[in-house]
Amino acid sequence: MACSRLMLVTIAAVLAHTAAPGTSRAQSVRAVEDVKRGESCPRCDLERADLSARDLRYLNLSGAILRQADVSAAVVKDASLERSDLRALNAFGAVFTGSDLSGADLTAGNFTGAYLTKVNLRGAHLARANFTGAVLEGARGLTQSELSKACGDASTRLPRGFHIGLCHPGEGALVQKTAWRGGVEP
Repeated sequence: MACSRLMLVTIAAVLAHTAAPGTSRAQSVRAVEDVKRGESCPRCDLERADLSARDLRYLNLSGAILRQADVSAAVVKDASLERSDLRALNAFGAVFTGSDLSGADLTAGNFTGAYLTKVNLRGAHLARANFTGAVLEGARGLTQSELSKACGDASTRLPRGFHIGLCHPGEGALVQKTAWRGGVEP
């Protein structure tokens, strides 16, 4: 009897951590499958979803939870992601050209090699986001204040006049040198 009770408590704890509050695990799985089929899903739970190498162009994912999701090598062009939770998102090599990321939380996201040209970043949170080798040319709403909380490298392409701190290998931490458009400041 005690073993069964412990097992039930353990199962309940695991389930509590697999879906966002107010969302059942079944709803989350359905939402992920809908998005994989190219259907919009505003305000849905896609936490930890594997959407890598998917065509997510033009989708409305505004207000969605994509925390710790994988969109590496995905095409997320002209998509609506405003006010979305993108914390710890893996967007390695993803294409976000023309997408709306206004008000989104990109904290600790991996945008290494991503294309973020002409994206709307007005009010987006960029703390500890890694933009190593990313292209942010033409980004709208980007502020130096937010960009200073992120990191990149000398190959990160920024709008004219912006700069970004260098990522420390493996840690994403900022170091003293600053990458400027066109190279690293001495």
